[in-house]
Amino acid sequence: MRVSLSLILITILALVISFAKAYDPSPLQDFCVATDDIKIGVFVNGKFCKDPKQAKAEDFFFSGLNKAGNTNNDVKSNVTTVNVDQIPGLNTMGISLVRIDYAPYGQNPPHTHPRATEILVLIEGTLYVGFVSSNQDNNRLFAKVLHPGDVFVFPIGQIHFQVNIGKTPAVAFAGLSSQNAGVITIANTVFGSNPPINPEVLAQAFQLDVNVVKDLEAKFKN
Repeated sequence: MRVSLSLILITILALVISFAKAYDPSPLQDFCVATDDIKIGVFVNGKFCKDPKQAKAEDFFFSGLNKAGNTNNDVKSNVTTVNVDQIPGLNTMGISLVRIDYAPYGQNPPHTHPRATEILVLIEGTLYVGFVSSNQDNNRLFAKVLHPGDVFVFPIGQIHFQVNIGKTPAVAFAGLSSQNAGVITIANTVFGSNPPINPEVLAQAFQLDVNVVKDLEAKFKN
């Protein structure tokens, strides 16, 4: 059966239109070093890019992940972030890195990264980690106890956590699939918003006494 030329042309045109609506999955240049100087920059995906001829090795370098972060805080953990703000050369690369230090029984409390999947490798200590799937998946908990050398993945947007269940400090490194993954810590966001969410709204949502909510908002107040 012969296919008419008009049908072929229509098919090709449809493909061209569909591709025109798509976008390049990766950068079309070697690099796009971020700059705050808008006079010399070109705006690309959240950051201005400097002239590639002005790029230097320091734009792709960071030092300090060998140093432990300060865990003297309420959650007994510290996240050292290495994203596009620390390494301008990460701009448009779709990747970043963090070091997480945990004091004994410290935690990286429930949070989510709105723009990135996270892959974590434990270097020292013992962690209990997990994430909770969406409402559509019945909020299932996926959790494991990690030992040095173990790896765990937290899918993009899912609420997840890590807890040091050992008596010694723990250290982990994690890669994120965004130059600026963002972070939303659940308790801080809900009870520490500015201005505060009406306590009666949260009391009903969490099935708590309104005075408990007011106490939580006072603790998490920015």
